[in-house]
Amino acid sequence: MDLYDAVLFQVAGQQLSVAATRRILSRIETLFGGHLPTPAELLSVEPGSVRLAGLSWRKVGTLRDLAERLTDGRLNEEVLSKLPDEDFIAEITAVPGIGPWTAQGVLLIALQREDVVLPGDLALRKAIQRVYQIDHLPTQQEVLAIAEKWRPYRSLATSYLFSAAYDGTA
Repeated sequence: MDLYDAVLFQVAGQQLSVAATRRILSRIETLFGGHLPTPAELLSVEPGSVRLAGLSWRKVGTLRDLAERLTDGRLNEEVLSKLPDEDFIAEITAVPGIGPWTAQGVLLIALQREDVVLPGDLALRKAIQRVYQIDHLPTQQEVLAIAEKWRPYRSLATSYLFSAAYDGTA
């Protein structure tokens, strides 16, 4: 996934199950001839068409806002992809509707950064709870404390835990 694809994936998945996210993404791909749209392609269709794929109006607005910024030069994918993690997060979260969880997901998925963890992700928190046999759902702070031991490869550990969570082994 490129940066925009990863943002689209993350935004579509906000507050939704993996199954629901996959259905929405499949509908979006169908709308765009079997692939996720580029920013310019997304802007070329009526917002209502994207809404019919299952996205809320707020999510459609977020994706269109980012697409506009990427096509008009206010944001540049190449520049963004070279920024340090914290700077990337600051730049991308300036777009309304994109928060730290979305930005961290993009760092992990599209930019393949080695040391990223998503402490607010419910699936990750549940996987950590199972694997570490914690009697409660860990808080974001607890996830970060546990993930400290994984440095400098927190992305790898996070990916393994996500895989285990989605295949039912964690």
